[in-house]
Amino acid sequence: MSNPAHGVREEEDDDQGEVYIDEADIINEVDVDEEDLPDVDDEVVDEADDSMHIFTGHTGELYTVVCSPTDPVLVATGGGDDRVFLWKIGQGDWASELQGHKESVSTLAFSTDGQLLASGSLDGIVQIWDTTSANLKSTLEGPGGGIEWVRWHPRGHLVLAGSEDSTVWMWNGDKGSYLQLFSGHGGSVTCGDFTPDGKIICTGSNDASLRIWNPKSGENIHVVQGHPYHSAGLTCLAISSDSTLAVTGSEDGSIHIVNITTGKVVNSLLSHSDSVECIGLAPSLPWAATGGMDNKLIIWDLQHSLPRSTCDHEDGVTCLTWLGVSRYLATGCADGKVRLWDSLSGDCVRTFNGHSEPIQSLSVSANKDFLVSVSTDGTARVFEIAEYK
Repeated sequence: MSNPAHGVREEEDDDQGEVYIDEADIINEVDVDEEDLPDVDDEVVDEADDSMHIFTGHTGELYTVVCSPTDPVLVATGGGDDRVFLWKIGQGDWASELQGHKESVSTLAFSTDGQLLASGSLDGIVQIWDTTSANLKSTLEGPGGGIEWVRWHPRGHLVLAGSEDSTVWMWNGDKGSYLQLFSGHGGSVTCGDFTPDGKIICTGSNDASLRIWNPKSGENIHVVQGHPYHSAGLTCLAISSDSTLAVTGSEDGSIHIVNITTGKVVNSLLSHSDSVECIGLAPSLPWAATGGMDNKLIIWDLQHSLPRSTCDHEDGVTCLTWLGVSRYLATGCADGKVRLWDSLSGDCVRTFNGHSEPIQSLSVSANKDFLVSVSTDGTARVFEIAEYK
């Protein structure tokens, strides 16, 4: 007669058989409350955190990040806790809190020389800060609704802001004085900027129009609206380096290219199937990159108005930035991941993990060594990108 214990050992060894327990082997019975058992769906898999620095000074969701154009480690972040922080990459004990806004900080911009920081909030106020001392320089009032975006003149301390109340305002950032009001849009002014030569202002709105303005006189030179332009609100805008073309994206999924001098639509890029959230023009190539809620990054050849590459994501693409003059660009995604793409091949060359919620904004440091991302998870994270210059 064979030894039953020997049989069990054999089955354990080859893991093939089944082991039976009879009642005599039971020592004790324990009642288990099913609610205490771990739910397979609730298990959180900890992914690696690829960041080299995490800024955790904020106490709410983060919406905006900008890196100084002159100081390679200086960063500004703003968010739902109504606060702005200036902090330094790799210097965890250095941070300045810039207080004064009464509602969420929606947008930030450094002046071209890096001396001043503008912060815009849903309280309708723009504040100007001295970046060296972190002192408040001036408070700019006027808009009757939240600030959607702020931009600086490319060669001076003039600051421009678009508001939810359908107006655009321009002030002298040094003196804190009002200069010009641009009125005409019929909805929130969602995007806008000076042309790189500083001679023209372009603004886009929820009213599905692009308006082109003279900064000095406030005159509305062109209104681009109706067929063949966007059929829904504008979401983003980029202007070519030679100041001749405005490239705009819309909730309707279309991208249109407008001649700024004539106000005419000269081309349309139609491949996204959902709202276009971000546009970036390549600094050294005649290419554009667009990201949308259809989970796609599309890299376009502007000379032929054709998509070069379509880069799939797990969720909507919320923001993007080219990495200086290199062939690489970064996308921020609603899945919490930051991805680097080779624009020549269309391949994803790196995925940065760390955030647990959607990415809201990206910025590249002045020396192009670091990429900073902010998320609704309340953190800013810094990733090393020196090898992609």
